[in-house]
Amino acid sequence: MPSPATDVPRLSRVFHRNPSTDLPIAVGGEGCYLIDRDGKRYLDGSGGAAVSCLGHNHPAVIRAAAAQVERLAFAHTAFFTNEPMEQLADHLVAAAPDGIARVYFVSGGSEAIEAGLKLARQYFVETGQPTRTRFVARRQSYHGNTLGALAVGGNRWRRQAFEPLLIPADHIMPCYPYREQAADESAEAFGRRAADDLDRAIQAAGPDTVAAFVAEPVVGATMGAVPAVPGYFARIREICDRYGVLLILDEVMCGMGRTGTLFACDADGVRPDLIAIAKGLGGGIQPIGALLVSDQIFTAIRDGSGFFQHGHTYMGHPVACAAALAVQTVIAENDLLATVTARGAELAAALAERLGDHPHVGDLRGRGLFRGLELVQDRATKAPFPAALKVHARVKRAAMDDGLICYPMGGTIDGQRGDHVLLAPPFILSSGQVGELVDKLGRAVDRAVRGLRPPTPPDQG
Repeated sequence: MPSPATDVPRLSRVFHRNPSTDLPIAVGGEGCYLIDRDGKRYLDGSGGAAVSCLGHNHPAVIRAAAAQVERLAFAHTAFFTNEPMEQLADHLVAAAPDGIARVYFVSGGSEAIEAGLKLARQYFVETGQPTRTRFVARRQSYHGNTLGALAVGGNRWRRQAFEPLLIPADHIMPCYPYREQAADESAEAFGRRAADDLDRAIQAAGPDTVAAFVAEPVVGATMGAVPAVPGYFARIREICDRYGVLLILDEVMCGMGRTGTLFACDADGVRPDLIAIAKGLGGGIQPIGALLVSDQIFTAIRDGSGFFQHGHTYMGHPVACAAALAVQTVIAENDLLATVTARGAELAAALAERLGDHPHVGDLRGRGLFRGLELVQDRATKAPFPAALKVHARVKRAAMDDGLICYPMGGTIDGQRGDHVLLAPPFILSSGQVGELVDKLGRAVDRAVRGLRPPTPPDQG
């Protein structure tokens, strides 16, 4: 009988996310690198999907997870709490924005968003506002793949096949200055205009029907590391307060230090009612996510029905919580947030030097070690490549061939048109590895667009 550890059958029985793709087999990890079965090393320039914040096989985190497995691997949270869960909650609340008082642990980002949507709804039922059933988010947002999270997400391609199954949600303009800001408009004026679209949407839906607005402080997968402009979220908070609407911030990808502050919203000076986190919370050692909850919402449930009508089998898993606490302890004790800021500046400068004048790179953006570049067919007009060319897939293949993992996606503009590359390397990235990442990415972009010419201008004769 073949050994599953070493002999993988040529015809895989796994239902891979892309069944037609022949994937390399990962067998090891070392710092910022993953290693396949043939011994090839890949610089993990995106942390998988912005997950591996401490790289791979960090010894302190492995020790913490192993010790917890030996002590207590599982105890269902309907019967017990556990020490790692309590300690991790204390750590997160101590660092969270003002007003956050409790943490509801789950197993990933989509679960965290689902919990947030259901908790928002239950909060309004408990406080005598049962007509509040609608959610507002932004076009080109992504909040997860479970049905509730998919419903509030604003990516057309991801939603299309499942539209008949999704709860109603409204979508406003994104805070996307590269595409939406007028040439004669200041960043502050654009931010106010973008935020005021929420006011319009709430009034159109009926203020007493809207439960919450959901947004990523720095948009990740669907647009490629797009931060909000100054003042945008302050205005969003004003509008939410005016209409009694909750503010749910999705920090699943951009949070937990990825942008240089533990919570991405710290840089925007905004106080959310609920925050969804995952990915960098546990660094990929074990599946974990969490919903951080304001005291106002927690108190309403505690003093009302006394029970949140929600739950999952593996929530608050002791091993996942122990690993996540170890990840967060390493970040704090090694001052890695300062490293993220410094290394992020190095990465931004290196990208600007290598790709800032590239004829097919229209925009470089991001915050900390969360960076994106938008690919265009023509810089002057910002015209995207034809979607059929799948330029993002070409970049991914070229990068993998060269030993670089990055996170390219298509549909940047509207779910169909546009290509971008997202970078989210480990916080332990060295200056030398910044150079390696940018060199390999530059070559991948060059190879991907080689022979793809800008559109011919119309005949003026």
